[in-house]
Amino acid sequence: MMNPKPARRTRGKKTLRPRISKARLEGMIREATIDCHDESEQMTGWFTMLDENLVVPFETTVLGVPVTVERVDLNGSEQIVAVCARGRDRQPLPILDLPLPSPPPDGAHWIEAYRHWRGEG
Repeated sequence: MMNPKPARRTRGKKTLRPRISKARLEGMIREATIDCHDESEQMTGWFTMLDENLVVPFETTVLGVPVTVERVDLNGSEQIVAVCARGRDRQPLPILDLPLPSPPPDGAHWIEAYRHWRGEG
């Protein structure tokens, strides 16, 4: 898989996001949603791409607390979440709300493609 361009800061946020060309984003969207007939299948496609491409575990900070992102999951509401751990505690966090570390983990460009598809980026 091709590595994205270096990360950049987004306006008003302290999270870093990989830079991805519009053409690449559109290609990733096609790849994640190909042969999907409804929204449920599309969410499964996005989850599969994130699960296969986002390199975990990685460390990040959530609300000022260091956590380890252990895996991505698809919850009962068909929402893609990052399972964050600190000690024995585990907390799912919507993947689009997850602050990424600098540098972002390999595969973080899939989060950005998903964000773009959702109209949030």
